[in-house]
Amino acid sequence: MIRRFFTYYRPHKRLFIIDFTSAVIVAVLELAFPVAVQWFIDRLLPGGNWSMILTVSFLLLAVYLLSTFLQYIVSFLGHKLGINIETDMRQELFHHVQRQSFRFFDNTKTGHIMSRITNDLFDIGELAHHGPEDFFIAIMTFFGAFWIMMTINVKLALVTILVVPFLVWVITFCNIRMNNAWKNMYTKIGDINARVEDSVSGVRVVQSFTNEAYEMKRFDEDNGKFRKAKLVAYKVMASTTSSVYMMTRFITLIVLVFGAWLSFHNQLSYGELVSFVLYVNVLMKPVDKISALMELYPKGMAGFKRFTDLIDQEPDVQDCEDAIEVPSLKGNIQFQDVHFGYEANQPVLSGIDLAIKAGETVAFVGPSGAGKTTICSLIPRFYDVQEGSITIDGIDIRDMTKQSLRSQIGIVQQDVFLFTGTIRENIAYGKLDATDEEIKIAAKRAHLESFIHSLPDGYETEIGERGLKLSGGQKQRLAIARMFLKNPPILILDEATSALDTETEKIIQNALNELAENRTTLIIAHRLATIRNADRIVVVTEDGIAEQGSYDELLEQNGIFAKLHHIQYEKSTY
Repeated sequence: MIRRFFTYYRPHKRLFIIDFTSAVIVAVLELAFPVAVQWFIDRLLPGGNWSMILTVSFLLLAVYLLSTFLQYIVSFLGHKLGINIETDMRQELFHHVQRQSFRFFDNTKTGHIMSRITNDLFDIGELAHHGPEDFFIAIMTFFGAFWIMMTINVKLALVTILVVPFLVWVITFCNIRMNNAWKNMYTKIGDINARVEDSVSGVRVVQSFTNEAYEMKRFDEDNGKFRKAKLVAYKVMASTTSSVYMMTRFITLIVLVFGAWLSFHNQLSYGELVSFVLYVNVLMKPVDKISALMELYPKGMAGFKRFTDLIDQEPDVQDCEDAIEVPSLKGNIQFQDVHFGYEANQPVLSGIDLAIKAGETVAFVGPSGAGKTTICSLIPRFYDVQEGSITIDGIDIRDMTKQSLRSQIGIVQQDVFLFTGTIRENIAYGKLDATDEEIKIAAKRAHLESFIHSLPDGYETEIGERGLKLSGGQKQRLAIARMFLKNPPILILDEATSALDTETEKIIQNALNELAENRTTLIIAHRLATIRNADRIVVVTEDGIAEQGSYDELLEQNGIFAKLHHIQYEKSTY
């Protein structure tokens, strides 16, 4: 884990060297200061040479100024190093999440993903800065101070060092407890993020059911669990801090008492006693650094562990080594004995065989949960088939790169997702380099132009989060405009008009009919009236494909489709 952590220093090697070297020089100057004080007291003061005292004082001032400058370098460049590493990790994690398949998002809470990209990386920057630097400096300072203390007085140095193992034991014991506490705390904040994301995204549902109090109660429970976890973590941290404080002060007291006894027996000069007390402080600084590091390390490594856990989740849908770029597809789609299930031992599709010709419009109907959407989700490889194969123009889709495959497929869903921004930006999402003229033509073909012209800001109108300022029909037409820009040879319409009123549905259906021209079009629909002109209708049940044929042919068969038709016809007449 630690070795892997250090790999993130490689792109910032120069910055690390400058920061680390400056920190080492500061530590050496800290070691030299008590020696200068001892010499000042034992040599300069008895000699009474005031000019020499002033000269040495100015030299010490120069050393302090140098040390101050280097401290600035360590503080600023060190934190810059930590920020750079934190930024690199956050970028890598976001890019990794973008490459994940639908299965990953099916099984992972959005709040937990957000927590790992944001909160979990906060302490990693501090650990990246202070970790290796403070650890090395602490070790160097500790042994350097102890060696100098041994040269001053062996007895006093040995008495001082006897207490250190107890201090190390306290820090180690507390570190184990802190590691568990911080790990638990990060889990709880992830739960809070998930709860907030759900409640805020679904605020209209919450308020329509007047369940605000219920959501508040659930949030309060998660918030209370996080508070408790954080209190436990800080209680452990407080125990560590107070224990270390007591041990360090106890060592200082021992040095004062035993050093005074040695001075009374002429075994230690006053200057040596003063320098020894200063060296005890120098000796304890590494311990304080290690103590602070022991506080920071569990938090940083707990976040890094969660970071690596997510990074190590390889997408289950990936390009094969020799995947080919397909510049263009005609749209001949072939399902051959396809088996698929979202969970093990829970098949959704079994033995699906289906051929769709280029330019053909095929509609899928059937009961909910039968696998209509699943069939269409397998074509762009949002999921991979478990058995069998799907080919387009005779090429197995697993032999194509995901990017080139999906660039040939357009999807319009019932629940349109729009991004915060302007109408122009959302239409242009279908083709990021689209010109203004192309965007206007796409809007016109989607029957959206008159609506846009009625707005004061036109194409620059802000649509709000997820397009909350637009109606359902306006969102659908905007999604259709995206597809006109993308201009894919294969089109999937997933119940694109099922939630609209009759007048709006007619407008959008005309736009969809225009969009479907000269494309292989797959339509998932519950309203049978919208698919009357489909070239072929495929009836999907839990047992697979039950019927195929044109609208009139299926009515004549008097099977499942005919029953669905009669049920909907009776409802509409009623």
